[in-house]
Formats: sequence, structure tokens, C-alpha cells
Amino acid sequence: MRTRRQIVTGLLGAPALVGLAPKTDRPIAGGFVFESQERGHRLRDRVAYQPPGETRRSPVVIVGGGMAGLCAAWWLDKKGFHDFVLLEMEPQAGGNSRFGQNDVSAYPWGAHYIPVPNTESVLVREILTEFGAFVDGQWEERFLCHSPQERLYIHGRWQEGIEPEIGATKADHEEYRRFSERVADFRGTGAFTIPMALGEGKAGPAIKELDRLSFAAWLDREGFRSPYLRWFCDYSTRDDYGAALTEASAWAGLHYFAARENEEKGPLTWPEGNGWLLRKLTGKLGKYLKTKQLVRRIAQQGTGWRVEAEGAAWTADAVIFAAPMYLAPHLIEGFAPLPSLTYSPWVVSNLTLDRMPDGAEGIAWDNVIYGSPALGYVAATHQSLRTRIDKTVWTHYWALAGADPRTARRDLLGATWESWRDRVVQDIRRAHPRISECIRRVDIFRNGHAMSRPGVGVRGSGDLRRLREGMNGLQFAHADLSGFSIFEEAQYWGVRAAQRILGRIGGSEKKVDRRNQRN
Repeated sequence: MRTRRQIVTGLLGAPALVGLAPKTDRPIAGGFVFESQERGHRLRDRVAYQPPGETRRSPVVIVGGGMAGLCAAWWLDKKGFHDFVLLEMEPQAGGNSRFGQNDVSAYPWGAHYIPVPNTESVLVREILTEFGAFVDGQWEERFLCHSPQERLYIHGRWQEGIEPEIGATKADHEEYRRFSERVADFRGTGAFTIPMALGEGKAGPAIKELDRLSFAAWLDREGFRSPYLRWFCDYSTRDDYGAALTEASAWAGLHYFAARENEEKGPLTWPEGNGWLLRKLTGKLGKYLKTKQLVRRIAQQGTGWRVEAEGAAWTADAVIFAAPMYLAPHLIEGFAPLPSLTYSPWVVSNLTLDRMPDGAEGIAWDNVIYGSPALGYVAATHQSLRTRIDKTVWTHYWALAGADPRTARRDLLGATWESWRDRVVQDIRRAHPRISECIRRVDIFRNGHAMSRPGVGVRGSGDLRRLREGMNGLQFAHADLSGFSIFEEAQYWGVRAAQRILGRIGGSEKKVDRRNQRN
């Protein structure tokens, strides 16, 4: 079976939001989760706040407990430096790797897999080895996605794999082949890597030029007309970037395909998605983590920094800013706006099913519906070794791509839970007409700024260069520094920031190790 990254497929365009689902006799419970936008909007609107009455001291303060902040903490702790705190606004750390659990299964609220890393992804292999996913040179079989991995509902029936085969013509297959050859050429340059920083030195003018046009424009220029091929390219950019084919840069679109090995094994996945790794990290680093700490102001103070949170203020020699970068101008005193950064809103829904619906035979881990404006659903119980599964949790993903993000956010926040529930159920009903008879509960996460969108010009923007350089004693760490949101990028920038901070306050990692040994 060819996976989505191994070749390609087609596009009919993204329809507008579907209408409400027909009412059913069975009541469906549920509600919104992680409703913290009111607190976030207080930062945006610069609402006055009461300065904290208590001031504490910590040589290093990490702001933001997503994967970048946690990986910065992981590296500091790993190198023997333990004098730091990690401040997180939410009750649960993890950002897009947060998860939930009910009486049926654990399930993700965002990132739900880690592709098996290439050999060049040294840091990813290191952390997965530490936590037992890579043992004696072998990937732990129970964490590798079971078969069937992916399927596509198209023209009234399911097919294995996401590359449309049902109805594909000879001309479509010829474009698949030609596109695959172009991707192989780009892969061969070594400029498309994960993490992306490893390939920066190999990106010549022709590759940098890809940042100056959209993926749709590049496909047009190269003569790729197949509706199936273009659908798959559009699906891929919506899936990884929350951006339509016309919104993502050609560089980002091609990176999706060219940055992975053609015959990759995996992916690695768990019922709670990347929440598995989050559990491991918070279990190890919990002594540094302080949740429900909304940071309101970060300012230079002498040769160091002052970080004011709602609970207390902290004086520090250095700061790692690992929150989403759109917050930086609102929190860091004197920090200029970042106009090139745009953020994609998402809706993630977890549906608890009391029984499997018709059409669920042969259900895959990832189930995609051709022509849907959403991205399909992932089955949380797919990794189970039980011979029969009746109850399950489906995680449904919907990137609000193809519209102005501000307009999409207004729709996102303006609609009721009942309205979003019905939109989600109606979308799944395309493939499972009687799905509402099986649903017990639908919980919905509205994420207005889910991920940085790698639009035209973002990769080479001055904003990203400024963030990567950092400030005097303040280093930025977030997947935003790559322009797109995947775990490998978050980890890279988190570790890089930790390395720079160690160099500033300890001279080198070796000196920190020796200093802690003496103490």
C-alpha cells in the first residue's frame, strides 16, 4: 500500500461548510473543551492587570509548556542543569499534543502520530529511545501503526490508501508518476529535511524561489492538471499546515512529500496520539512545571529579565520563550509585530461511539472522505489487540482553510456547540449515513490559532530570521520558527534554545555538567 507521502492524488476543491445534520431521536451529549480564548483575548486587548505581589528568583524561565518548551526543559535536565521553571497558561501542558480519556479509550486533542524519523533526525530518535519506542535498533512494534493504516471514501465506497484509484484514468496515473519523479528530484537535493534547519545550507536559488509562489501556482506552472492529484496535494497541505493549496507556499507543499523517505515505516501512534510522549515528558519534568500561570509581561531588567505571571513575578538571567510566536509582541516589552505570520484555526472533535456504524468494516487508523472540507477521522482504538471492538472514540479533524483566518475564527467562535456538532456529524454521514445512531457524546476543541501557516514568503521572511536570532538573554523556541507545526520542528527549536541558554549562563554544556557534579 502506498501512503500519502509516497506519491499523490487529486483535488475537487474544498466545499463551503456543510449544513446542519438532520435531527435524530437519540440525544448526543457533549460540549466545548479548553475554552481559554477569553484569557488569551485579554492579552491581545492589553487589558490592565494587577501586578503580582510576590517576586521569585530562577536563573532560567521557560514560558510555554507545549512540545518546544517541554523539549527545552528535557534538554536542560538531561545536561544536568536543574535550576529553572516552566510556566504554562493552561491547566494541562502539551499544546497541540494534549489528550483526553474516557471509559472507552484515551484519545488525542491534536497531534496524533510521529512519522518514523529519518537517520538525520537525531534528536527525535534520542528522545524516542529514552522513552522506549526505539530499542536495540528496532522500533517497538506495538507503537507502529497497525494495518490497515489509511483508507479513502470515494464514489460511494472505501478503497485502501488515500491516493484515489477508483475512477482514476490513465492520464491521472501518468501525472502521479511524473509528480513522484519531481518529488524524488527534490528529495535528492538534500534541501528538504526534518528538521528543516538541517537542509538550509543545501537550498539553492531554485529551491528558495519556491517560497515565492503558492503550491497551486507551482502545480499550474508544471502542468499538473489531474483533479485527483490536485485534491491530494490540497488535502496534504490542509492536513499538515491548515492551509489550502492556494495558501501554502510551493516550498511547503513540496516539503510535505520530499522531506520523508519514500518507503517510510510507521508511523508511530498511540490511542492518545502524541499525548503518549507528553505523558513521558511531564512525568519526567513535572518538578519544573507550573500550570495555570498566565504570563502577562516580559521585560529586560538590568542584565537579566523579569517575567510577570498572574501567580508571581520571576527574575531570571535568561528566558526561553516557547509560547506561540503571535503572543510575543503582546508579552515582550518593546517587541515589534510579526506581520508575516498567519495562524490556521482548527476544530478537533472526539466522538464516543457505543457501537460501530454500518460501513465501518475494515476500518483503518486514518479514514478520509474525498471531497469533504474536513480531514476525516482517526480511530483511537485502532492499536488495540482485541479481536472485537464495539465501543470506540473517533477523532475528527477540520482545518478551516480556504478562508481568511480572521473570518474563519469568527465563525469558529460564533457558532454554538450544537451547530458544530451537527456540522461534524453531517460530514461523517457522507460515508456512514446512520452514524448518529451510534454516537453517545461529541466533545469539541475550538483552536483559533492552532498552527503557523507556511504561506507564500514565510520561509524566507525577516520575521523568522529575527525570531531565530533571539534577543539579549532571550531565546525563542517553537515550531513557528520553521513556519509550520510538527513535533520534530518544535523539538529542534526547543533544544537549540536550551543549548544557547546553557552557553550563556554556563559557558558550555560540559561546564554545566561539571558544575552540577561539584554541587
